Amino acid sequence: MSHIHFIGGEKGGVGKSLVARVLAQYFVDRNIAFNGFDTDKSHGALLRFYGDFSAPLALDQHDSLDPLIERALEDPQRRILVDLAAQTQHALATWIEDSGVLDFVAEQGITLTWWHVMDTGRDSVDLLRQWLDQFGGRLKLVLVLNEVRSDRFDILDASGQRERAETLGASVMSLRRLPDATMLKIDQQSASFWAALNHPDRATAGLGLMERSRVKVWLNRAYAEIDKLGL
Repeated sequence: MSHIHFIGGEKGGVGKSLVARVLAQYFVDRNIAFNGFDTDKSHGALLRFYGDFSAPLALDQHDSLDPLIERALEDPQRRILVDLAAQTQHALATWIEDSGVLDFVAEQGITLTWWHVMDTGRDSVDLLRQWLDQFGGRLKLVLVLNEVRSDRFDILDASGQRERAETLGASVMSLRRLPDATMLKIDQQSASFWAALNHPDRATAGLGLMERSRVKVWLNRAYAEIDKLGL
């Protein structure tokens, strides 16, 4: 069966690209073939960190997303991973609705998964509510609770939207926070997580032994959360 994964959440700065990078590294480490597509013209994380697996995708035409379906049908064993830039959800939703995508993928045996990346703010909850109003129960959903700012999702819990999403079949995973200084060192290399952890030259890699250990623990925790989802 073909799988297309959209990493979204609409709001900038919630960690969509970080989730896309983690999922890309997960596929690499689990020997799962995939193609990445990056819709961010200015800060494309998949293109920067996983360029050997990724290509740009401009959402500027009504049929811009058609190649995703074609690629999924060409090689059903290869996952499709799409890192959506902020403010692209409308274009995606229009494509889904106007092209009859949900009926078509059901006929073709393609699974679409929307990864809704959230921080602890109210904006993320409001965006989740809007997504559920439009697609709840019609599209596979993974809520990613990104602890980039805090691990207290009180606004989400009080809103009832998490319970609503889970009632509609959503899965939930948490992404622990990695210290900013460590993430900055990794990002300065413009390399994959694997390369950052395994570069033989510490001076070039920038990560000390204990920092590498923390990154490994962080990735393994993320992988354990992803494993529960049954991808």
